[in-house]
Amino acid sequence: MWDYSEKVLDLFYNPKNQGAIEDPNQDGVAVVFGEVGSIACGDALRLHLKIEVEADKILDARFQTFGCTSAIASSSALTEIIKGITLDAALNISNRDIANYLGGLPEEKMHCSVMGQEALEAAIFKYRGIEVEQHEDDDGALICSCFGVSENRIRRVVIENNLTTVEQVTSYVKAGGGCSSCGAEIEDLIAAIQQEKELTASRVAAEIATAQAQNRPLTTVQKINLVQTVLQEVRPMLLADGGDVELYDVEGDTVKVVLKGACGSCSSSTATLKNAIEVRLRERVLPTLIVEAVS
Repeated sequence: MWDYSEKVLDLFYNPKNQGAIEDPNQDGVAVVFGEVGSIACGDALRLHLKIEVEADKILDARFQTFGCTSAIASSSALTEIIKGITLDAALNISNRDIANYLGGLPEEKMHCSVMGQEALEAAIFKYRGIEVEQHEDDDGALICSCFGVSENRIRRVVIENNLTTVEQVTSYVKAGGGCSSCGAEIEDLIAAIQQEKELTASRVAAEIATAQAQNRPLTTVQKINLVQTVLQEVRPMLLADGGDVELYDVEGDTVKVVLKGACGSCSSSTATLKNAIEVRLRERVLPTLIVEAVS
């Protein structure tokens, strides 16, 4: 028996916003849905959104879920979280936000919160006409054949949730939970990600320590090198969503970047800049850095 919170059990026995949203055929209002998972794999979610076009705001959200207690509770929680907020704000919702709203989820059931986050992104991207790049069928990109999980998807969930074991990856995206033949490959990928993060941290720390020892601020060249190093850590998460980022210039404490792919065509690019890029640069390089997008 899983140790579920009272909130999880309440939303399982008394789910809110269950069902579909019919097209209202109303000016200024749009209806769209995003879906993830498959019944064959055990969990599937279709998330319906009713959107006020001019305000770019979610008026209503409903769900249709095939799955376990956590899947139903996570889907219901997500609809409660996103009703009344803008699409840009909704894109900032993480699987951790869903789990926290529920008072936590057993780690083995975290994939249900990830499924909610991915369905939300799928619905918004669909509404905005953004074609998200698919990597599952690329040579060497598919890691888990049992559940169809790509390397990019695993990279994203490992980085965003600081996962360190194969068992954790299985809990979040089910990869490795079938025949388990991909376990070694997942372990190697986790090790590679950890090594990349450690190399990034050590390079940045060394540059900053050198500047401090010489009692001088970072030079523009040093800033550029450090920013490039951190961007390489961020890129896999953007690539997993069909986007990318490229450094354009550094002027003082202003870092100018070019957002590409889904990131460049998405109106939530401000959220990407601030949450995915600027926060990391301020943590790793300088707390005064500001990131701006250029076209």
